[in-house]
Amino acid sequence: MHIVIMGCGRVGTALARRLDELGHSVAVIDQNAEAFRRLGGRFRGTQIKGNGYDRRTLTEAGIAKADAFAAVSSGDNSNIISARVAREIFGVRHVVARIYDSKRAEVYARLGIPTVATVPWTADRLFSELMAQSSEQVWRDPTGGVGLSRIAFDDGWVGRRVTEFEDQTNVRAAFITRFGKAFVPTRSTVLQHEDTLYGLINNENQRQALQAALSAPEANE
Repeated sequence: MHIVIMGCGRVGTALARRLDELGHSVAVIDQNAEAFRRLGGRFRGTQIKGNGYDRRTLTEAGIAKADAFAAVSSGDNSNIISARVAREIFGVRHVVARIYDSKRAEVYARLGIPTVATVPWTADRLFSELMAQSSEQVWRDPTGGVGLSRIAFDDGWVGRRVTEFEDQTNVRAAFITRFGKAFVPTRSTVLQHEDTLYGLINNENQRQALQAALSAPEANE
């Protein structure tokens, strides 16, 4: 993956290093060139001085080929503007912005941009949002029999009922987050783009269930 990060403070640095260590291509943007010293000599990514909402700067950072964009500078306005430019102008699918004002964070989340308020926020949460295309187990019962996982699903499931998804994958839908709000799906709920689906899976068939979710749905007879 290629990930662009705006902001080279403590959080942006931690996120960039972690992604770089995992072998991803990373470009970091910051207005202060001195901030790049935090990345250290082992960082293999690109360092770009400039504004994260400037199109030329974003283009230099490789936004056109980016799989994800994180806005983690110290300014709410800069973060949300750059996140919207990345999403709406360049079509980056996975975008997340750090917002200091938790009330504003909820408003921006309804615009379709995942936001992380300062108080509950950590670098791990940002990493999790950027890697949303991967399934991830978030809870497991003490006996190891059942797990709750964030489920990555094939785009072919968009527009299909959750009940159909359950029948074909053996994943029991627990809840969905959509535009910053969580809800328990009903029999009439249809999966949409940008939905985050959490499902209960029997750990014995976890691998098969996750593979089924990542496969295109079977055609209706």
